[in-house]
Amino acid sequence: MKKKLIWTSAIVSSLLTASATIAGFIASNRLMYVKKKDEQLILERETSAKRYDEVWYANVPKSEQWIESQNGYPIKAIFLEPHDTNRYVIICHGVTESKVNSFKFARMFERLGFNSVVYDHRRHGDSGGKTTSFGHFEKIDLKAVVQALQLHIGNDLFFGIHGESMGAATTLLYAGMEDTADFYISDCAYSDIYEQVLHVMKTTTPLRTTLALRLASLFMKMRDGYSISTVSPRETVKNIEKPVLFIHSVNDDFVLPKMSEELYALKQGPKELKLFTEGAHAQSFNKNPEEYEEAVAEFLMKYRLLTPKQQESHRKSATAVPTYLK
Repeated sequence: MKKKLIWTSAIVSSLLTASATIAGFIASNRLMYVKKKDEQLILERETSAKRYDEVWYANVPKSEQWIESQNGYPIKAIFLEPHDTNRYVIICHGVTESKVNSFKFARMFERLGFNSVVYDHRRHGDSGGKTTSFGHFEKIDLKAVVQALQLHIGNDLFFGIHGESMGAATTLLYAGMEDTADFYISDCAYSDIYEQVLHVMKTTTPLRTTLALRLASLFMKMRDGYSISTVSPRETVKNIEKPVLFIHSVNDDFVLPKMSEELYALKQGPKELKLFTEGAHAQSFNKNPEEYEEAVAEFLMKYRLLTPKQQESHRKSATAVPTYLK
C-alpha cells in the first residue's frame, strides 16, 4: 500500500511538472514570438490612409544605415534629412509594427523643423534579433541608434526621442538608463509590462489568475535571459530629468490611460500630459493629427526646445511645400 502511494505520488508529481513545463513554454512563446503584422499590409494601410506618401519618401533626402546593436545583431535605420540642421528626433514604433508606421511622425517633425531617424525594433521589419522583449533588449538597441546619430552629427547634436506603445516604453526605459536626449515624447506607454500582459490576459482570455504569467516569466528568464517583471518604466521614469510629454487616449482599453497618468505623476521636473478624447490604442495621432501636432509644438515651445527658425517653420507648415518637392 505504501509503495503504491509513493508510485502514485511520483506519477502525479511528474504529470504536474510536465504540465507546468508545457504551459510555461507555450505562454513564454506567445510573448517572445508575439505575432507581428504583415509588413506589406502595414505599408498598404499607411498609404491608403495618406499617412505615407511615396512621392515624399522618394524625394526626401535620406540615407539608410545598418547599426550594430550590443545585443549582437544589426538594426535597420533610415536617416531622413530634409533640413540643414543638427536637430533630430529618433522615432520608435510599437510592437507588431515597423518603421513604416513611424513615417507619419517623421513628417510631423519635419514640419516642426527637425530631421529624424526611423528604425525597426529587433525582430521587426529588416532588423535582426530572434525575440521581442517589450523594451528590455530594445532599450539597448535604442542606445546603439543614439550613438550612431551622435557619430553622424557630432558634439553639437540636439535631439529628442518619440515612442509609441512599446516604443514609448522603450523610450522611457532608455531615458531612465541614459537620459542623453534633450526631450522625450511617450505616446500610450505601459507603466509595467507584467501588469499590462495580465490586463490583456484577463480581458481577452478565460485566464483570471497570474499562474500562466508567472510560468511565462520563469521560462523567459531561462530562455531569453531576463525577467519580465524588470520591464517597468514606472521604476525608471523617476530618473529622467529632461522634459517628457506623455500622450494617451482616454478610450484606450488595451493600454489603459491610467498608466500614462501614473508615469506622469512619478516623473519629476519638466513634464506635460495630453489626453485625447478620440482614438483607441496608438490612434491618438491618426484620429487627431492637427491637435496632436499642436500639442507637441506647444510642449516644445514651453520648454524652449524650438529655435525661432523652427517656430517659423511650424507656423508656415500648413501651406508650405518642402523645397525638395518643388
